[in-house]
Amino acid sequence: MIDFYYWPTPNGWKVSIMLEELGIDYKLIPLNISKGEQFSDDFLKISPNNRMPAIVDHETEGAPVTVFESGAILIYLAEKFGRFMPTDALKKKEVLEWLFWQVGNQGPMAGQLSHFVNYAEGEHAYSLERYAKEYHRCLGVMDRRLQSRDYIVDDYSIADIICWPWVLIAKPLGQSLEEFPHLSRWRNEIKQRPAVQRGVDLGKEFRRSAPPSEEERKILFGQTARTSSEFNK
Repeated sequence: MIDFYYWPTPNGWKVSIMLEELGIDYKLIPLNISKGEQFSDDFLKISPNNRMPAIVDHETEGAPVTVFESGAILIYLAEKFGRFMPTDALKKKEVLEWLFWQVGNQGPMAGQLSHFVNYAEGEHAYSLERYAKEYHRCLGVMDRRLQSRDYIVDDYSIADIICWPWVLIAKPLGQSLEEFPHLSRWRNEIKQRPAVQRGVDLGKEFRRSAPPSEEERKILFGQTARTSSEFNK
């Protein structure tokens, strides 16, 4: 059994989709990030960065294996179950390139854009423009890549799984995909996969329906090294 620490966000969906695609049993452990549950001592032992998603794999030959960070989790699961990762060395290299591109480019740019679109108080014209343009640039990178192929690297893989959630929410981030036809086609095709639908629906009852309170805002956006380490003491 795999313990899955999760909250319904694009980063959480990366792993929920992977688990559903694999069709394996897992134990869902909701982690309410607005209440600061990610700062508990027990979770800190699993995820040193105080962030979900994270997993604990109890089906091992020795002690349970903990994995944090979405990219590392996808690699671990792909290798453990022998799915969604090419066996050819060069194709595997390509999948890993795009996986690292996502965690270093598309994900951070989209995440910062989401903050200024959905959470930041006041006017932040420079920041909003900066991240909107970077997100737009990343969409263009993907559209060019998908111009002559169905998926990012030949067959459907963890490269697609990790990139897709932050394209799913392009419209709420203020970006139409009309100028990116290849990316739009890819987004829509993956959206039809039953496992993807189950992954996105996981924990939908926990999704935010109102702006964060002042206390939630402090928890989500006001942490420093000192406050996060002392949060639950």
